[in-house]
Amino acid sequence: MTRKIQEKLSEDWLAVIIGLFIFGLAWGVFFGADLLGWVVTAGIWTSITNTLKPVSPDFAGLPGLVSLLATYLFLLLVMTIGAVLLKANLRKFAVSFTVVFFISYLCWILGAWAYIAATTNQLGKFGISWSLNLTSEAGYIIALLVGLFISNFAPRLARSISEAVRPELYIKAAIVMLGGYLGITAAEQLGLATSVMFRGFCAIIEAYLIYWALVYFIARKYFKFSREWAVPLASGISICGVSAAIATGSAIKARPVVPIMVSSLVVIFAVVELLFLPFLAQKFLANEPMVAGAWMGLAVKTDGAAVASGAITESLILAKAAAEQGINYQPGWIMATTTTVKVFIDVFIAIWAFILAWIWSAKIERRTDETVHLGQIWQRFPKFILGYMATFFVVILVAVLAPEVVGRAKTAMGEANVFRGIFFVMTFFTIGVVSNFRTLWEEGIGKLALVYVICLFGFIIWIGAFISWLFFHGVRPPLAG
Repeated sequence: MTRKIQEKLSEDWLAVIIGLFIFGLAWGVFFGADLLGWVVTAGIWTSITNTLKPVSPDFAGLPGLVSLLATYLFLLLVMTIGAVLLKANLRKFAVSFTVVFFISYLCWILGAWAYIAATTNQLGKFGISWSLNLTSEAGYIIALLVGLFISNFAPRLARSISEAVRPELYIKAAIVMLGGYLGITAAEQLGLATSVMFRGFCAIIEAYLIYWALVYFIARKYFKFSREWAVPLASGISICGVSAAIATGSAIKARPVVPIMVSSLVVIFAVVELLFLPFLAQKFLANEPMVAGAWMGLAVKTDGAAVASGAITESLILAKAAAEQGINYQPGWIMATTTTVKVFIDVFIAIWAFILAWIWSAKIERRTDETVHLGQIWQRFPKFILGYMATFFVVILVAVLAPEVVGRAKTAMGEANVFRGIFFVMTFFTIGVVSNFRTLWEEGIGKLALVYVICLFGFIIWIGAFISWLFFHGVRPPLAG
């Protein structure tokens, strides 16, 4: 029986199993058993001795280093069982995973240093006068750079840890867990005005129809990229960055290097947007605060950077409205609009992956006179998306049927989301490890970045602003008090 499982199991299905296993453990809080509260989290810090701590206050007495060690041992056990099912070398995997985990987590900690990560609205909280404003997602960039350094300047080390260098497995498991986190985020927004939810939904449909088609056309027509490159690129720029690039790349059976390279660009450019879009919103959209919030959700391509952009935009606009007009808006609405728009975008990843799987089966790679069966679409459809959909809809269903437990569900998903962050940072470290500069250049990373720059700053940001204005102009947050 075990042998049959080993023969049939793919990284896709293993990612679903791992993601659902951690998701399931998180629900222990509903039965009085906080099964994941000990997992380590690294908050933004000014003193490194205070950065590590367990995610749950129930484990507040647990030292940060012990929490880190417990997290490592848990993931080592889970991932080693996965390695057995994938028929990897067990000893090599365990040693390699240890290196991958600790280097990745060190990058995560460095990225959370306040002078790197604190956003404009957080400077006072940490008692500092400046920061690079990169959010804790800076840890992803540091991990990517460290991985690139190892790949290109320490190739022996890269080869020695290759057994656990599996970026696609890590990112797919993370996306399964992301579904639950987005589900509770959406559930919390059920209290928003119906008109805001409807407007956000309409704005996203418009963005999909315009953004994706334009990016795909430009990549194919003017830069001569193949469909294999154009599809993940269009998805990464126009939809939800990393998750969309991975999902749609899997749907068309692109080589792993394709969505991986797109994902790297997505994170880098999301940080660039974070640095200037909120200030543009304050200058030109202070009188249209909900437009500004929706714009952040449509324009910034990673979840963390988008929500952070919404938070910065809200603090800037609320301060300006109070100082110049004497208007005190109720806090939370601008950022909630950003989050709502972003969540709807993320939900559509699954639908878009299915559509592309059908198109590639029925139109692009169909043989002459061949009848397309559902089995072919199923073969092509990325299975980890099923896990993503399952975690999302389970949380939504629980929230709708029992709204009184949303608080506990939020706690549960918050604990599972810590693992999602760890898997994400391991993804970007291992992306770097498998990315040789020469290979990247030969594959066209420079041309890829140029398409990204042209599309993002040429029309995506501005179309996003127009769509946001079209659906949200005249809508105001309620006044405080």
